[in-house]
Amino acid sequence: MPQEPKPSRGFAARIMSLQFAVVGLMILAAAAGAMWVTVERVNEQAQERALAIARTLAADPEIRAQVKGYAEDGSLDAGALRAGYVQQAAEAVRVRTGAFFVVVTEDRGIRLAHPTPSQLGQRVSTDPVALSGQESVSREHGTLGESVRAKVPVFAPEADTVVGEVSVGVGVQELAARLRTAGIWVFGLGLAALGLSAASTRWLVRRLKAQTLGLEPAEMAQLLRDRDAVLYGVADGVIGIGPDGRVSVRNRAARIMLGLPHRHESADIIGLPYTRARLPAPLVAAIGTCDGATLRLETEHAALVATVHPVRRDGIDLGQVVLLRDVTTIETLGSRLDAVETMASALRAQRHEFANRLHTISGLLHHGDVAEARDYLGEVIASGPVREPVQNLEAIEDTYLRAFLGAKGVQAYERGVVLRVGDASALYGSLIDAQDATAVLGNLIDNALRAAVQGPAPRWVEVDLLSEGTTLHLAVADSGAGVEPGLDVFAEGVSTGALPGSPERGQGVGLPLVRRLARTRGGEVWIADPGGARADAAAPGETEHPAAGAVFAARLPGVLSTDAGSPERTNAR
Repeated sequence: MPQEPKPSRGFAARIMSLQFAVVGLMILAAAAGAMWVTVERVNEQAQERALAIARTLAADPEIRAQVKGYAEDGSLDAGALRAGYVQQAAEAVRVRTGAFFVVVTEDRGIRLAHPTPSQLGQRVSTDPVALSGQESVSREHGTLGESVRAKVPVFAPEADTVVGEVSVGVGVQELAARLRTAGIWVFGLGLAALGLSAASTRWLVRRLKAQTLGLEPAEMAQLLRDRDAVLYGVADGVIGIGPDGRVSVRNRAARIMLGLPHRHESADIIGLPYTRARLPAPLVAAIGTCDGATLRLETEHAALVATVHPVRRDGIDLGQVVLLRDVTTIETLGSRLDAVETMASALRAQRHEFANRLHTISGLLHHGDVAEARDYLGEVIASGPVREPVQNLEAIEDTYLRAFLGAKGVQAYERGVVLRVGDASALYGSLIDAQDATAVLGNLIDNALRAAVQGPAPRWVEVDLLSEGTTLHLAVADSGAGVEPGLDVFAEGVSTGALPGSPERGQGVGLPLVRRLARTRGGEVWIADPGGARADAAAPGETEHPAAGAVFAARLPGVLSTDAGSPERTNAR
């Protein structure tokens, strides 16, 4: 039976272990540093002390004279040395200063003074380096043990001749005592720091667990990964607002939809109150009311549907969640579908007209009226296969646009409006993106037809088309009443399809949509002339000119091709 894996240690245990390890290493490092500093300081003090004692003794005039005399004497008597001035003076200095030893030698290295009298008259065990005339300080091991010693040359009276040396040593017992004292203090403070660290770590861990609802770091990391997977794995925009009214989270889709700053930018909305997060005004109002209603938002490049949901758990207010859905593609497809339905209606009308003509020819032949049938057939051939009630349609070369305008002409004819192509139209080449072109043109024509129907007779709509390389320029004018003064038909939330007399007036249908569609191609849709009555242009004796309809213009780059046989055009059809 396989053994179950042992559970990993908890967050508290890992923090405690890490804290003990860190504090323990710090104690060891501090102890090593303190020991090293103590050793260096004690050595420096011992060296300075030994050097000062040796210099003082070597500068004594009597010592200098006695050492010179011993240096000139070929034989030395140990008994005489023991009772001599040099031995007595050296021992007095040693006792008074507490030095480990004071040794005086002549120029051959023979001891003239030593703490052990039996060593008098013998050569020193260490190298008498001061006999070269240079002072030295070192740590050496001699007959008296380990010591820090200073060696100073002894000069002859009234001469610069070296006649001996004074060697003073300070024992290392004092050094060891200081090291033990320093070690006790360092380790005592280290243990106190370790205990304080353990207590503070335990308090910190308990506080963190209370703030994280008892979750381990691995669990919190997994929750964060799950949250990111949910937020960034959906196409809808999500904005989270905490109970304090501040934006707590937003995903990439919401940033793109609303044109918000990037996360690494200083102007990012995370952490800001939602009223200062540069959100659309209708959305800010919806967040404030939080009634769960769905609202529509119009941005420069997209049409959005937003819903604000309150979030509560166990009776606690956790804030609100804003869901954003981009419906631009759906509306664009709907506009393109309208164009297709227009073409389908035109084809049905053509089929019906063809059927009527065939029935007429069949009836004439059935009754034997061959001459009449021949004449009727000639009229049909001369007038074309389809009756297209669009004036000056022959100015358009592209067959797709001809068919589209013909279908729109049939619709206009049924509503009592004359659709015509302007005399200044000059369109050469063929469409390679018929869907976008007909979506924009169809919307503008539908707006113009609605305006013309509501306007006075005669009712007409005029379309002007111009080609500039691959760019299509178009303008649509009508005989309606024009655009209401001061009304921005492209503004967010403005309904331009209301009936006359309503608070929101105008004749637009889908104008924000066609503007976004044009801008996605690098083009534009705008009002070239709002139309309406013009009192400033009235002739003398007149109050104002009759009403003139609006003129809408558009520019669509990249929808034309100069190659009439382009395969792209064939695919577009």
